[in-house]
Amino acid sequence: MTEEPLRDRLVRVGVALLEQDGLPALTLREIARRAGVSHGAPRRYFPTHLELLSAIAHEGYAQLAVTVRPAPEDGPREQLAALARGYLAFARANPGMFELMFRHDLLASGHLGLRETSLPLFARLVDLVADVGTRSAAPPWVVAGALWANLHGIAQLRSWGSLQLATGEDDPEPLVSAALDAYVRG
Repeated sequence: MTEEPLRDRLVRVGVALLEQDGLPALTLREIARRAGVSHGAPRRYFPTHLELLSAIAHEGYAQLAVTVRPAPEDGPREQLAALARGYLAFARANPGMFELMFRHDLLASGHLGLRETSLPLFARLVDLVADVGTRSAAPPWVVAGALWANLHGIAQLRSWGSLQLATGEDDPEPLVSAALDAYVRG
């Protein structure tokens, strides 16, 4: 049996730590401790904490891509709805990862091409919006951006408990349907 490479182990341990204890626990020292190495060992693979966080967030984008993959036999509107529901389901099931993935400092830093990792997901949203058609004269990428911001807001408000306070319900389905109806045709 071959031993897992340390770089991979550090990322795996970071993902598990994030799932278990949330973003505040995601320190270089704690990841190293749980990986069973000295606190300086991660620096060989990740010279900065941001680089390690980016590698962990990269795993989140890979998981999200799988979660939002629609059934190819569905039409564009159904695929768009499935993407929206998958996005919200991922956010709810992985609150720490969701928060980490959208940290501006990680996306702007350029570490590990994190921004480039997230762009194909947005491109898929743009393509689906273009396929369905919009209710706006704005180009599909603008409408997709507005829809994404709406979905992200629903996810964030739900995680804070504010959605339930404002609407009296925790189910985001009526909001997803309303957002889709507001932005796209079909």
